[in-house]
Amino acid sequence: MTRFVDVHNMVRWAAANGPENIIAGMIEYLESDFRRWESFDKSPRVASHTPFGVIELMPTSDHETYGFKYVNGHPSNPARGFQTVTAFGVLADVHNGYPTFLTEMTVLTALRTAATSAMVARKLARPDSSVMAMIGTGSQSEFQALAFRSALGITALKIWDTDPAALEKFVRNMTPLGFDITVASSAAGTVQGADIITTCTADKANATILTADVIEPGVHINAIGGDCPGKTELDAAVLELGDVFVEFTPQTRIEGEIQQMPADFAVTEFWQVLRGQAPGRVSAEQVTIFDSVGFAIEDFSALRYIRDAVVGTEYYEEIDLVANPEDPKDLFGLVGALSPVGT
Repeated sequence: MTRFVDVHNMVRWAAANGPENIIAGMIEYLESDFRRWESFDKSPRVASHTPFGVIELMPTSDHETYGFKYVNGHPSNPARGFQTVTAFGVLADVHNGYPTFLTEMTVLTALRTAATSAMVARKLARPDSSVMAMIGTGSQSEFQALAFRSALGITALKIWDTDPAALEKFVRNMTPLGFDITVASSAAGTVQGADIITTCTADKANATILTADVIEPGVHINAIGGDCPGKTELDAAVLELGDVFVEFTPQTRIEGEIQQMPADFAVTEFWQVLRGQAPGRVSAEQVTIFDSVGFAIEDFSALRYIRDAVVGTEYYEEIDLVANPEDPKDLFGLVGALSPVGT
């Protein structure tokens, strides 16, 4: 039998445990897997691009457990009443190939993305950071705010979005949770005086929402919105202001902000910082940029986390996903035994 967490149980589990607590726990799983980065199979995600968006498979394995996520990204979906991103994920036993765990990952990916951002910022942002600017207040924004409060204690937020309804939604959701929120009138006004800048816009286009002239010394830029070829958020000059950190370089060169840059543009993979093999932040004036596109190992960590977290709870069920005949070589017998005679 395969354990299964559907949307109903995912939402119940997240509400019962609290998103901030979940993000904190997930960060520990992420750090553990990033520290053993070299033990994983790694490849850029398998993507099918259309004018409407992208559908992707994100696989990896540590040679004991195999995991993958199916995920879409369709920026025009909200205008049609659909989510921009939906996903589900699977873990399987490498030794026999059987799927052992299946879960929705629309909510889980939002938690995972926020946890990854916060994990990186704990190493790259200035320790005294107190104000975060957020450009884009769509589906990911609340999770980012909670993650940065959980990991860095940040409660002061400056926000901006081209969609007034998205801004109103964010204020409505987050003000009761104790955040000090300032709504800015422009992207440039949002980042003024900020210690951390999070960009999380969804349009599938080469946009420029952040230019080099508004970046102040010492800021950490958490660029999480760019995630496919032909989609960027930062002016290329921003990337030359400081040091750029990525998850998996071959994938980020295809989908991240650095797709604008020459093939030899220098970046650092974040696992090297965690392992002490490369420097992270080295001064208070340094500009650090996390060019995040999301990577399969992060989903693997999130899948491991919820698999372990729901054990012994009411938040999963077991489903009969794998045909299992008494004779492993007689799969037809399962069907033949139920077929009418003579048909």
